[in-house]
Amino acid sequence: MSQTQVLARKWRPKNFLELTGQEHVVRALTNALEQNRLHHAYLFTGTRGVGKTTIARILAKSLNCETGVTASPCGTCSACQQIDNGSFIDLIELDAASNTQVDNMRELLENALYAPTSGRYKIYIIDEVHMLSKSAFNAMLKTLEEPPAHVKFVLATTDPQKIPVTVLSRCLQFNLKLIPPAQVVEHLNKILTQERISYDNVSLQLVARAAQGSMRDALSLLDQAIAFGEGNIKETSVRDMLGIIDQGYLFDLLDALTQMNGVQLLKLAEEMEAQCLSFDVALQDMASLLHQIALVQAVPQAIDEDTPEYARIMKLSHRLMPDDVQLFYQIALHGRNDLSLAPDEYAGFTMTLLRMLSFRLSDIPGNRQPQSNEPVANVPATVRAHKPQVSDKPVVHSKNNDVPVLDWAQLSQQLKLTGMAKMLAQHSEAKVLSADNIELHVPEVHKHLLDKKYQEKIQTALDTYFGKPVRLTFLVGTIAGLTPAALQQRQEEQKQANAIAAIEQDPLVQELIEQFDAKLVVPTIKPVEK
Repeated sequence: MSQTQVLARKWRPKNFLELTGQEHVVRALTNALEQNRLHHAYLFTGTRGVGKTTIARILAKSLNCETGVTASPCGTCSACQQIDNGSFIDLIELDAASNTQVDNMRELLENALYAPTSGRYKIYIIDEVHMLSKSAFNAMLKTLEEPPAHVKFVLATTDPQKIPVTVLSRCLQFNLKLIPPAQVVEHLNKILTQERISYDNVSLQLVARAAQGSMRDALSLLDQAIAFGEGNIKETSVRDMLGIIDQGYLFDLLDALTQMNGVQLLKLAEEMEAQCLSFDVALQDMASLLHQIALVQAVPQAIDEDTPEYARIMKLSHRLMPDDVQLFYQIALHGRNDLSLAPDEYAGFTMTLLRMLSFRLSDIPGNRQPQSNEPVANVPATVRAHKPQVSDKPVVHSKNNDVPVLDWAQLSQQLKLTGMAKMLAQHSEAKVLSADNIELHVPEVHKHLLDKKYQEKIQTALDTYFGKPVRLTFLVGTIAGLTPAALQQRQEEQKQANAIAAIEQDPLVQELIEQFDAKLVVPTIKPVEK
């Protein structure tokens, strides 16, 4: 029984036209070959599986094809066929990872002095060249300075920083890029069509995402998926193979966060634990999902409509505030890093979710009433919204303590705080506010922000602002909802309400609704920043 050839070898490109991605490298090499402007040493850099060795072999064929030096080797002459099957005597491939010593390099360079046996050029492909010893690099340097006319060096590496500058300066360097997922999917689609293997588009997108820009990794995963699915490629089997979390769980978790539903969050986490799902992968995938939501919020056209779960991504992009998305993303990343320090993965995962629930920017007191389809029963009493009294507005007095000039929201902005210290200031309400004495109250839901170093940063910023020591006190307790974050959110909601009202009152819109039974998609309305 004949052995099936792996896809990465079977579908390795044999010319520049078959190469996926790296158009900038192909264009430069093609021009050089067509104009006969050849260099004696080339260096290809980039991560694994992006085409470094493949391009090196195509270049070897271009230089030794019997039709002449060409950017389009024929692929049928003896030189091209021998290079393809690895038997061309004037193509010497060396793995520097296993041949690091100077003796190996000296032997190779001594042989370089002799003319090619059958080809036009003697080609030396040295893979992972950064692994050579210092003495081996020194031995190579002399040949690179005065190379024989019949010798071409093609070096490849994943770590160009470790190559001596003296060697780099004598090479023509090309940086190979990660291959975009869309191009990987297109290439896999073409291969599976010709292999007559059934598949679905979502599976290919999952494989492309897991390959992280490496076409070789994508083809290896495709081989694995074919075996795992017994000759077919299905989304469910690909998810199982890759250990990818069912996206439905992630959307449900974010839905629960938009509703401030802690009970549902814990229920979902328990279901995931019962199915033995990886919480590390869950947080990684949640960060990816939040990234997609952030992209949609910034540039709606950034995600194609055939993206899996496109409709749910769009829905969440309207329900989540951009600040919340950014915050959840950071919490997911930190939570993933902290999993190894947690008592167990379940504890680390649920604490990460509870942190998102507690730190949510858009659901602090006074910020926002739940939508009509959002339950209120599960919202903790300490974070239920109520309208503050206008007469409670704090003021800060000038340095002679007689003229009110700033409120805490304005002052906190002028302090130019960053990071968590800024967040603490934004979620604090000033009960006492003067140039000498400031008392800030933090709601129970945000008491986690009361880290000593964040308080000290605010203290330092206030002392600097007023030019003298200021008495600063933090207390945990009930607030009226007049934190800077709450006021900013209220302003944004007012802008949004004004924008909706302006659209609804527009005569043309009203005419379209009356005559054509048109419907206004309210979540798509965004206020114009002036």
